[in-house]
Amino acid sequence: MSLLFSPLTLRSTTLPNRIAVSPMCQYSATDGLPDNWHLVHLGSRAVGGAGLVIAEATAVEPIGRIAPQDTGIWSARHVQAWRPITEFIRSQGSVPGIQLAHAGRKGSTYSPWVERSGGVADEDGGWTPVGPTDEPFTPEYRVPQALSAAEIEALVDTWAQAARFAVEAGFEVVEVHAAHGYLLHEFLSPLTNTRTDAYGGDAARRLAFPLAVVRAVRAAVGPDLPVFVRISATDWTDGGLTVDDSVEISRALAAAGADLVDVSSGGNVADARITTGPGYQVPFADAIRRKAEVATAAVGEITEAHQAERVLADGSADLVLLGRELLRDPYWPHRAAAALGVGATPPVQYARAL
Repeated sequence: MSLLFSPLTLRSTTLPNRIAVSPMCQYSATDGLPDNWHLVHLGSRAVGGAGLVIAEATAVEPIGRIAPQDTGIWSARHVQAWRPITEFIRSQGSVPGIQLAHAGRKGSTYSPWVERSGGVADEDGGWTPVGPTDEPFTPEYRVPQALSAAEIEALVDTWAQAARFAVEAGFEVVEVHAAHGYLLHEFLSPLTNTRTDAYGGDAARRLAFPLAVVRAVRAAVGPDLPVFVRISATDWTDGGLTVDDSVEISRALAAAGADLVDVSSGGNVADARITTGPGYQVPFADAIRRKAEVATAAVGEITEAHQAERVLADGSADLVLLGRELLRDPYWPHRAAAALGVGATPPVQYARAL
């Protein structure tokens, strides 16, 4: 029996296998609205056999986008635009998920392939980003506006409304993005949260805003659907978050209603010293799963079927997320099934190829 191809049930949602498409920004939306690109991109991964297809970091408000071309879910128009995508994913036997995000001080930036760096000016479609303080990510980025306590409280409601829109759009898993140097991670990390009010200072106060968001999202999606939270387990920088910190954060997130912690790392400071390699973040997921006693997802240079199987067999994680490997090969799950001797089950239209 293969653990990779065994189902995973979280609340009332059952994933048919433990392969998930990691949220990957496409920088291809207009006014936050997904289009045919997103239908084909995400739909192909469902056809390819992934049990869970998580849409990219999707902004909860316009200034929460990373780039002007990011997707969003802040209105009824966005709900209507997402529905054909969730319906198609579901029709292929996969579960549609979405990552709700706010870029914080890393917002209003250019798409990766644009030959310009730093912040997008207002006249080019940019905006003033927000953050825990007015310190920019780098000197090339736009200077953020420090959020007031009242604005933070309003953002909790904004996240909850986005979660309600997500359920209305047909998503069955909702993930809160608290990693990679975006807004919630900025509040969690002592490197970027130097506030002196109720939302900054010691670890408990830095956690207050992210916890409020998770509680609000949990209430908004209702008791039946699972809530994930993606975190950066370490800032890879002296004085930043450590894995031990993230164990305590994850324990608090679980108590607030998170069903699974999606464990990534880094992204909060530009000069972090990150050591990468095959499965380099798996030990973080393992530590959090064992010490915080919460389900985890592992991500990061997982490319081979037997490697993914070992992550689960070793008890390091409950779910495996693939990103770049699924960009290279949307049909990786079918190939992995064959490699593990499970028996691939592609759509009948593609069966002759395997």
